Amino acid sequence: MEKQKVIVYVDGFNFYYGLKSISSKDNKWKKFYWLDIVAFFEKMLNDKQELIEVNYYSARLHDDAASKRQDLFFSANKLNPKFRLVLGKYLKKDILCNYCKNTIHSYEEKETDVRIATQIINDVYKNRCDIIIIVSADSDIITAVELIREINPAHKIFVYFPPLRHSVSLSNSCDGERKLSDYKARFNQSMLPDNVTLLNGTIISRPNNRE
Repeated sequence: MEKQKVIVYVDGFNFYYGLKSISSKDNKWKKFYWLDIVAFFEKMLNDKQELIEVNYYSARLHDDAASKRQDLFFSANKLNPKFRLVLGKYLKKDILCNYCKNTIHSYEEKETDVRIATQIINDVYKNRCDIIIIVSADSDIITAVELIREINPAHKIFVYFPPLRHSVSLSNSCDGERKLSDYKARFNQSMLPDNVTLLNGTIISRPNNRE
């Protein structure tokens, strides 16, 4: 019997900040920043399903130290051909403080929800998969889910919520949900090696301190 084809769409910042939130309560979660993304989601499937690819949506950070850690994570995961990195924009945003009246410089990730929505609609239209898994708590994706229902009502769509993240409206629009904080054992089983050899022979190591 042919297996059901599965594609996963990960909102990288939603996922990362979910891990960061739970790490502030339980420091043992911090090690999961160094996660083998494909291995983790393969462990979430049953024996009748096959993972086709994981689309990981993120953006380059402006902080040099954080950007270097991020690059190591991307490089290690890109060794797996099922991992597809999609980079958006991380834009500077000026906020006026109501108390001191000074301008605070902040940064905001842009385009991820649009990119995810566009890609899942395209993949369903081209019949690339049987099951979609959205890893996010961003309710902006609901419009795309509703459109997929019109294109192919039988198509299965599931949402996996990052730790300490949830959206009732997104959950209600999908065929089922999982809370990734309930799967700590699978996180433990899906760690990247401490040292990873890239295709050019360069050896990269797991960062000692990730925030």
